Amino acid sequence: MESADFVVIGAGIAGASVAYELADRGEVMLVEQEETAGYHTTGRSAALYTEIYERGPVRRLTMASRSFLEDPPDGFTDHPFLSPLPALFIAREDQRASIDALIEASTDVSLDAVEGRRLQDLCPVLSDEIVFGVTEPDAMEIDVHGLHQGFLRGVRTRGSRVRTDAGVRRLEWDGTSWRVEVGDEVVTAPVVVNASGAWADEVAALAGLDPLGLMPMRRTAFTFPPPEGGDLSSWPIVIDVDEQFYFKPESSQLMGSLAEETPMHPHDVRPEEIDVARAIDRIQAATTMEIRHVGRAWAGLRTFAPDRLPVVGFDPEHLGFFWLAGQGGYGIMTSPALARTASGLIVDGHLPEDLVSAGLSAAEIGPERFRHPSERPA
Repeated sequence: MESADFVVIGAGIAGASVAYELADRGEVMLVEQEETAGYHTTGRSAALYTEIYERGPVRRLTMASRSFLEDPPDGFTDHPFLSPLPALFIAREDQRASIDALIEASTDVSLDAVEGRRLQDLCPVLSDEIVFGVTEPDAMEIDVHGLHQGFLRGVRTRGSRVRTDAGVRRLEWDGTSWRVEVGDEVVTAPVVVNASGAWADEVAALAGLDPLGLMPMRRTAFTFPPPEGGDLSSWPIVIDVDEQFYFKPESSQLMGSLAEETPMHPHDVRPEEIDVARAIDRIQAATTMEIRHVGRAWAGLRTFAPDRLPVVGFDPEHLGFFWLAGQGGYGIMTSPALARTASGLIVDGHLPEDLVSAGLSAAEIGPERFRHPSERPA
């Protein structure tokens, strides 16, 4: 039997980042059921740093993460995580109201409204059906793998353990600490952090807690060749303003997606041909491209809470069980701030001061919003 100060369940971007922060405050055991950390979601993400995409606490967490992504701590990485990738949100005539709503809700973000031929200047394959757009020139592409590996490497450098191929089989509370049966060993710790993504409600059930109603949703992506002779170096990521599809440069290829959200039970998801076909139809309708060949296709799970905000905090029904879940499609770009948020609540009992100053409150992201009021055990 081993002991630790914190057991973090799930080694995707959420678990890796919070384990990195907690490893500076105590001993962490980070455990992952798969042989590869980040296998199900993090490893299948093509993350964009965008401040226009989400609102409320998610936008505040995104903005609070930028400084870390732009200038990581010494020794964290040997190359930048961010590279320029402007975002272009596009609309047909019948989507004008959606463009107006996006602009109205984004007064705190640097953006530009574009119309007419300026749209083709930004992305030359857009069809004449696309008449409105909004650009976010400061959007950036995130090196997901590099960021994730930096957190994992940092956990180890700070003297804590990362164990893969080690699913949690049992969770028991003895009144002072958790007994966690993981793989072929037992670890005790006063705090368990549930960062298990699509499996978060199932992990809670192992601890004897009710689910929060988290919903894993499948999203499919695929690559396809660009138009012959097309120079992708200046192309933005192009996103339908109602998020009916998107496409973006991906090295020498383009990557497309239906941007669908199909409810799923947690499992190793695979792409559906119908979703790829529907995405192709929508991309072709909005552009002059003819997509005749798909390079590869994949799918991942994005898990949302009922109100689509992250769930970060101790469960009010059980001492020592901490939720870090429900990050949906913004878990990568908010991971530095979310990890600091979680670490602050776990160790210090409050949010970091800079996040409070940015307008974040513990109540708006805490799990108690899904629970009936009850007193946490002493």
